[in-house]
Amino acid sequence: MRIQDIIEGKKEWRAHVARVKALPQDYQIVYKEIQKFFLKVGPVELTEGTGLLSGIVDLFEDGAALGKGVLEVTGNDVAAFCDDLIKDSKTYADINQESVDQKVYKAIKKVTDKTK
Repeated sequence: MRIQDIIEGKKEWRAHVARVKALPQDYQIVYKEIQKFFLKVGPVELTEGTGLLSGIVDLFEDGAALGKGVLEVTGNDVAAFCDDLIKDSKTYADINQESVDQKVYKAIKKVTDKTK
């Protein structure tokens, strides 16, 4: 990674944070909870820039501009809203599960090959 890429990434993040801070308070609270949720669940695309999070801010800006409360945008079950957003995304949990499955498969194959 080049230094220029790091600088651009920081600029992009600062602009993103400024957009979040410009949202109404209820939207900011829900955004922060969504961000925490994603950090725990670990959709891989979070490491690829602010795309997913920026999409949420876009949605929130539109909802706020229409005078809607944040739960009118997300629904009352914010966790389900989050799950729906990343349902087709690979998560770190998926990667870890695949790794464990591969290791178990290899170990069992090695044992069964020896017993033949």
